[in-house]
Amino acid sequence: MADITRRLGWRHLRGAPTAHIRHHRSGTLVHDGPGLSFWFRSLTAALSEVPVDDRELAMTFHARTVDFQDVTVQATVTYRISDPAVAAARLDFSIDPDTGSWRGAPLEQLGTLLTETAQQHALDVLARTPLSAALVDGVASVRERVAAGLAAEPRLPATGIEVVAVRVVALRPEPEVERALRTPAREQIQQEADRATYERRAVAVERERTIAENELASKIELARREEQLVEQRGTNARREAEESAAADKVRAEAEATRTVRLAEAEAARAVQLARAEAEAAREVGQARAQAQAAWLRVHAEVDVATLHALTGTRLAENLPRIDSVTISPDVLTGLLARLGAPR
Repeated sequence: MADITRRLGWRHLRGAPTAHIRHHRSGTLVHDGPGLSFWFRSLTAALSEVPVDDRELAMTFHARTVDFQDVTVQATVTYRISDPAVAAARLDFSIDPDTGSWRGAPLEQLGTLLTETAQQHALDVLARTPLSAALVDGVASVRERVAAGLAAEPRLPATGIEVVAVRVVALRPEPEVERALRTPAREQIQQEADRATYERRAVAVERERTIAENELASKIELARREEQLVEQRGTNARREAEESAAADKVRAEAEATRTVRLAEAEAARAVQLARAEAEAAREVGQARAQAQAAWLRVHAEVDVATLHALTGTRLAENLPRIDSVTISPDVLTGLLARLGAPR
């Protein structure tokens, strides 16, 4: 829609780049082109705005196949107005000089023309196609037929319209028929799903069995290694005992040898000591004998009185300590008598 402003009886129109503006003043074409901007008077101006951009027309219609099944066709037609002058002459694209809005509904007319033309060609191709084939290959065939029919339609170039592209979005049967058609596929899919589930379960069971076998093999291997470990520990203990016994034997033999050597040394020392003691005793005996002999030789040459005196001296030396001596008159008399007697 054109942008129109009012200033003191004048109007200013500013069009979009995608809108073709035609301005007639008193029947004479004054402005013609897209994206124009100009001043005009509303009482003498006749304005037309023709869109020249690509437009999408969505259409939905019903058709019947050769086996009398209703289908719904959803399609989209892309078109544009290639000749704005022809389109403005064939359709009412005039706009209000005060508001800039279309006086009629030209795009609805174009939509009706394109929809009816496309529907005619789609009905023609579907009427000779069974439902199963239409659902499988109907989209491509309908699209090709509609595109060819719109390209060959003489009314479209005469109206200045060019079809850019045709797309068929979907071909769908009635809901009951669609559910009936889906049932075998669903059953097959369900069977595939069940088979996949069973296979997955079988694979899971097989994997569990493999895991259990691996665990059992691991336990067996572990038990075998434990047995080897126990055997090795017994061998090590036996070897340690044998080595300990051998070491004890060596130590006992060494101790016995040392004891024997010590005993032999002690015996040798005892023999030497005994010999030394015997030699010393013999020498002491000899010395005592020699001393006794000398003592006897000395006493043999001394008179009797001297011997008595020596004897008394020895007795006095060997007597115990005497604190006091009591001499009776009888003893004293005898002693004095003996001392006074001649020798």
